[in-house]
Amino acid sequence: MSIDLQVENAIATVTINNPQELNAMDLDHLGQLASTFEDLGKRTDVRVILLTGAGDRAFAAGANIKNMSVMTQADALEFGRAGHHVCRTIELTPQPVIAVIRGFALGGGCEIAMACDFRLCDTTAVIGQPEVALGIPAGWGGTQRMTRLIGKGAASEMLFSGHRASAEHARDIGLVNSVHEPSVLMENALKLAGIISRNSPTAVSLTKQLIATTETMTVEDGLRHEAETFASVFESHDQREGMNAFVEKRKPVFEDREG
Repeated sequence: MSIDLQVENAIATVTINNPQELNAMDLDHLGQLASTFEDLGKRTDVRVILLTGAGDRAFAAGANIKNMSVMTQADALEFGRAGHHVCRTIELTPQPVIAVIRGFALGGGCEIAMACDFRLCDTTAVIGQPEVALGIPAGWGGTQRMTRLIGKGAASEMLFSGHRASAEHARDIGLVNSVHEPSVLMENALKLAGIISRNSPTAVSLTKQLIATTETMTVEDGLRHEAETFASVFESHDQREGMNAFVEKRKPVFEDREG
């Protein structure tokens, strides 16, 4: 098992590499994944991050159930907190993070995918939180993120039933953004990441921060914060460059995101 990293053209691709076990993770692997995102968040040369799983069978099946079956309550608490740390680290990474899903994204795998800014999948994807069939609730943020992502009613149905959604159903309820043929999934993800990477990395990062405030601020406070953030970038290089390039009908040359 390893967490693989490739960076090319300002796009980082992080791969959970344990295909023999459907990219299931233990405490060590969770720590590796968190460290990878912490390091990427400090890199000003990386503008977009793709997160995927090795092989064609799974994005990530989450945790190793055999290992979980003998956990004590103390073990389970440590494991749950480790999953929360990974997901929160992904959410707080300054760059946009796109989950690229093939095959299974179940349990912890679904939770990690939901911590990303948005999700693309192929037609083989199977996504859900089946923990209740194992005698446990979701433990890495599934109840919180799924409810915010697709609404209380749809999330309750998924979480109570343990239903595994097909790619098309996941798209219909807003769990994923789009569905692609397997042969072009990564190509399309890279194409979209490339479009994002050509925008001002500072403006994109600030936009990610502003979107996050919709879960913690009132509308009035959020609008006030948006106006202040909007004004704060005026007189900056990227604001001048972006607007001058538009007026001059040329492509802008933006600076790397500030560290």
